[in-house]
Amino acid sequence: MIRATFATTFTLGIALGLAGCNSAPAPVPPTKESVKPVVTYPARPSVAPAAFTVLHFNPDTSTFTLIAKEDATDDELIATVWQLRDAARSGSLETLKIKTPAGNDLRTSIYRGKKCATEKYAPGAPPCGGSYHGAADYTMSKLPGKVWDKGLLHRADGKDIELWDTDAPYTATK
Repeated sequence: MIRATFATTFTLGIALGLAGCNSAPAPVPPTKESVKPVVTYPARPSVAPAAFTVLHFNPDTSTFTLIAKEDATDDELIATVWQLRDAARSGSLETLKIKTPAGNDLRTSIYRGKKCATEKYAPGAPPCGGSYHGAADYTMSKLPGKVWDKGLLHRADGKDIELWDTDAPYTATK
């Protein structure tokens, strides 16, 4: 009887031990840092780009300040940024009355109206206070083997909207 109890206990112990044995490590739950948020980009608008004038050009930094009409809509400004992107990538900035920069970088700030547009380079206190008041930006850098560019819309509520994925391949559209 003692042998039967021992054999039963031994067999049961091995069976439970094998059932609980798992050689694979337990999966690690994702941390907040490892979960990449899904970013959605606005569709390219079908409206015409806002008309603009070049207020300022700094050849040392390839920085342009453009003025659109004061009541330009967000969609018109987004269309203008796309227009700048297409022209910069195709080498046709001159068709927009913008001088092609000599270096590898292009920085463009678009303002609604002229009031705050001199804030980055005018002497004295900025005309609209110490913060940035541009309505949209386009930046392009020609890196070795790659062209990187970014388009932003600066909304009135302080939120910046990225207009496209900077890592995605560029596809020309007209």
